[in-house]
Amino acid sequence: MQRRTFLAASGAGLVASAIPADSLAAASARRGEPFQLKYGPHFGMFGNHAKSDEDQLKFAFDEGFRAWEDNGMGGRSPEDQERLGKVMKDLGITMGVFVAHGDFGAPTFASGKKEHADRVLADMKKAVEVAKRVHAKWCTVVPGSVDHRQDWGYQMANCIELLKRCCEIVAEADLTMVLEPLNFRDHPELFLTKVAQGYEICRGVGSKHCKILDDLYHQQITEGNLIPNIDRAWSEIGYFQVGDNPGRCEPGTGEINYRNVFRHIHKKGFQGVMGMEHGNAHGGKDGERLLIDAYRAADAF
Repeated sequence: MQRRTFLAASGAGLVASAIPADSLAAASARRGEPFQLKYGPHFGMFGNHAKSDEDQLKFAFDEGFRAWEDNGMGGRSPEDQERLGKVMKDLGITMGVFVAHGDFGAPTFASGKKEHADRVLADMKKAVEVAKRVHAKWCTVVPGSVDHRQDWGYQMANCIELLKRCCEIVAEADLTMVLEPLNFRDHPELFLTKVAQGYEICRGVGSKHCKILDDLYHQQITEGNLIPNIDRAWSEIGYFQVGDNPGRCEPGTGEINYRNVFRHIHKKGFQGVMGMEHGNAHGGKDGERLLIDAYRAADAF
């Protein structure tokens, strides 16, 4: 997806880590141990340490990561999907999200129009096949833009109704759609922006196959109040993504106290994936090492 392209060429190398040197040193001493939470890097994040996709997965496993995510997995060939799925399964890495549907310019869910619904349902059928190949249990859905020609209540009803139809499809693969609220600054005009709204939608759908993707970067911008919103929406949260603000880089480069947030999520017994959907604050091998150490420091409850 175009909105994610910054991840491959982050210009945030000027952002300095706010993690104390002694914490980073202690984190380095734990190198290789499995993390307490399933943090999920993405392809390219460790590209200076390992070139091929397979080697990046192996490098991440050796560093203690037990999950992975790839927004663009659906765009890969079926052969590549099966190959990468096998590598992850053999290593014991949990596959996180891939993007199943995300239209940022059309009211695909809110409008209630058949042409939009048909496209969404077709995308979900494709997602089922991708999930089977890579052993995925979650896929990202961005439910389009607002429809200014309809009252809010009608838009909400249209969204819930279409998601119910989507659930009937993804249930075949025991796949869970995770709906991602996005911030208004980076992505204006979108239908879904807040955790409480995602909670309302998921309660209306009433299915284990439709949950919230709580992207903490987006929600820090939109509403803050991260831990209380996690508690209020807990029953409907199926997935987390990480990124500090400002800059959208690793923990310790912005204003979010990720050690406290991670501790809280861990204490609540979360067993899913914490997707690392952000850029690297620093370039090269040293920058990748600093990123890993930043997660070690934030994971030290």
